[in-house]
Amino acid sequence: MTRIVRIADENGTVRTGVADEAGTVRAFAGGQRIADLLRLPLDELRALVEGPTEEVGPALLLPPMDGLMELWAAGVTYERSRDARVEESTEQSVYERVYDAERPELFFKSQPWRVVTDGEPIAVRDDSELNVPEPELGLVLNRFGETVGYVVVDDVSSRSIEGDNPLYLPQAKIYAGASAVSAGIVPVWEVADAGALKIGMQVHRDGGVAFEGATTTAAFHRPLQDLVDHLWHCQPFPDGAVLSTGTGIVPGLDVTLTDGDTVSIAIESVGTLTNPVRVGQTDLDWLVAALDDPHVRRAHRATT
Repeated sequence: MTRIVRIADENGTVRTGVADEAGTVRAFAGGQRIADLLRLPLDELRALVEGPTEEVGPALLLPPMDGLMELWAAGVTYERSRDARVEESTEQSVYERVYDAERPELFFKSQPWRVVTDGEPIAVRDDSELNVPEPELGLVLNRFGETVGYVVVDDVSSRSIEGDNPLYLPQAKIYAGASAVSAGIVPVWEVADAGALKIGMQVHRDGGVAFEGATTTAAFHRPLQDLVDHLWHCQPFPDGAVLSTGTGIVPGLDVTLTDGDTVSIAIESVGTLTNPVRVGQTDLDWLVAALDDPHVRRAHRATT
């Protein structure tokens, strides 16, 4: 499996390239960002990915987002998600209606610099009593709205805050540590059928499994392209975007993330994503320093 990756070399220089299954990283010539790659049509991107590259030495894998990219997400796209939202909410009919509506629920999730990747901590709000991970297939979209690849996304959410009032959705979904994306983009041409991928998740706690669940993208309620079309309608994405397509795995109301948990997500043909859980903002303050020095990330991965 080839993955398109964003890396920091030993000098801290950020580059893009490809990684193979053995973990060998080869960089593209020049200083392209992921954002620059997503300015290309799909056929030109494929030619670049399959073209000449140069092997690099030890490198730190970074979240595959930069520039003006944005992370967006869809809600209530699986029956299980609809049922869970109805169960938790004081305004149940809102979720029942949007599940069958022509227009999907789409919401902004994160800027690139706030996104964490494999091994880095996610967080739950300290003013929310019920918090869950949401494992989702992420579509990597170029500026033309073409799906060029896939990633694993964890759309960490505060169920109790959204449940109090749907208008609190931004606070339930957008905060430090709420967005995690796997470290490599699997090109679209390497995934035979994104509509039939197995998704699994486990929450590990104190040496055991506190929760596990599984679903498949075959249970998805809408065509994936329908989400893309609505997202691209009436707004430009000059550097592309990642669109997280919703979750079909939602724990019961008796399950909440706690400090010290570890969340592991696997999506068939796409990859895995594993993150320890922290409570509150403080443990994510290092993301600001990582803007200037990507190697700041090493210390925080070392504590996982």
